[in-house]
Amino acid sequence: MSGKNASEIWELVEAKRQVFYDLSDRVWDMPELNFEEHRSCAEHVAVLEQQGFRITRDVAGIPTAVMGEAGEGGPVIAILGEYDALPGLSQVAGVAEQKPLVAGGNGHGCGHNLLGSGSLMAATAVKDYLEAHGVKGRVRYYGCPAEEGGSAKGFMVRAGVFDDVDIAISWHPAPFAGVNNPISLACNEINFHFSGRASHAAASPHLGRSALDAVELMNVGVNYMREHMPSTARIHYAVTDTGGIAPNVVQAKATVRYLIRARDLPEMQGLLHRVKKIAEGAALMTETSVRSEIVSGDANLVGNTPLEQLMHQNLERLGPPVFDEQDRAFAAEIQKTLSVEDIKSSFARFGLKPRMGVPLCDTIFPPESGDGTLVGSTDVGTVSWVVPTVQMRGATYAVGTPGHSWQLVAQGKAPAAHKGMEHAAKVMAGTAVDLLLDPALIDAAKADFRERLEGTPFVNPIPDDVDPPVMARES
Repeated sequence: MSGKNASEIWELVEAKRQVFYDLSDRVWDMPELNFEEHRSCAEHVAVLEQQGFRITRDVAGIPTAVMGEAGEGGPVIAILGEYDALPGLSQVAGVAEQKPLVAGGNGHGCGHNLLGSGSLMAATAVKDYLEAHGVKGRVRYYGCPAEEGGSAKGFMVRAGVFDDVDIAISWHPAPFAGVNNPISLACNEINFHFSGRASHAAASPHLGRSALDAVELMNVGVNYMREHMPSTARIHYAVTDTGGIAPNVVQAKATVRYLIRARDLPEMQGLLHRVKKIAEGAALMTETSVRSEIVSGDANLVGNTPLEQLMHQNLERLGPPVFDEQDRAFAAEIQKTLSVEDIKSSFARFGLKPRMGVPLCDTIFPPESGDGTLVGSTDVGTVSWVVPTVQMRGATYAVGTPGHSWQLVAQGKAPAAHKGMEHAAKVMAGTAVDLLLDPALIDAAKADFRERLEGTPFVNPIPDDVDPPVMARES
């Protein structure tokens, strides 16, 4: 992109900044969980209508998924947004102390209020650019719910909503700005339902068959398995149903939910098979039965070098986000609630040398930074198996802030968060316009995509018989 074009797209982002600052703040004020983001989705729909997008509701049959499109003909560039929150993270904004707004309430502990608003901010700027210059091409904003364990994008991929998309672009709030190192863990979330036989635990224990015993034996077996799996894999579990609270009753039913993660889909599917065998062994030992039920799943991220280089060029052209002394002062107050280890770990994750006394991002981290050993899962990974995809990290909170923490929620409406969101929107919008103005860039991205996945067929980690757990909104 020429300097003139870059300046123009940045100005288009700036021209409507308050619209999207306000949208982000409204979504922060109404934190909603997986597949329940009715109000948050409605806020995005209202802005899509205001900005002149063509709107498709109930995308993939999910009431809280929406798509807005603008432009005509040409390539299709998708910009992905999210707006789901997390449970138990309610927090007053703008204070550096833990202070829930609602005891036990929800909170935007992963910054998705910013993620959705920033992506729509970028899509709107691209729409305005296409209209101003008569450029052929379409930009789409996908409002994607339930990233936090719901894997909504996997259901959307399965429904084919990205089949005609040429390139997908996304971002995520972070302590630093740069192109995301495309490493994430493939995962499946799966329930194991054990069924046994109830009896009096003292008078007739020999007649009972404990489903809870089976759960405990399964957990022991999986814990022993940890020594014999790849070091980058992760397995977590939570007992979601103990079968009751009476100790004098042999529990006839119990459920444990497992989250199985690995570097790629084939490795994850191998671990899943082993965990299922352990569950069957636990059932055999306790003379119970077991039924497994996949709830959700994400594929690992597939990188794309041409897209990552292009996005990094846009980042370098723009420079790091600009924060002022008030921004740094509040970030420094947040850092006082963190440990030295929190701050050092934050730098290390992005491949940066730790520097104490740096409250906010002041640099752009280089591509492929970090060794990828401490990563999670994202349903953007599933999209990246069907569309060439690129993501960036946008600096929106204090260095050292843990993800999924009250500290992150506290910073969600801060001026620094707005500035970091706008910075990310400029980079995404600039990258999208570059692609629309130069089809050769899209061709290069697609060639890289084909080469990476040659000989590796895509298997959606969400089976065809699993439906999203959606509920229609009450009238």
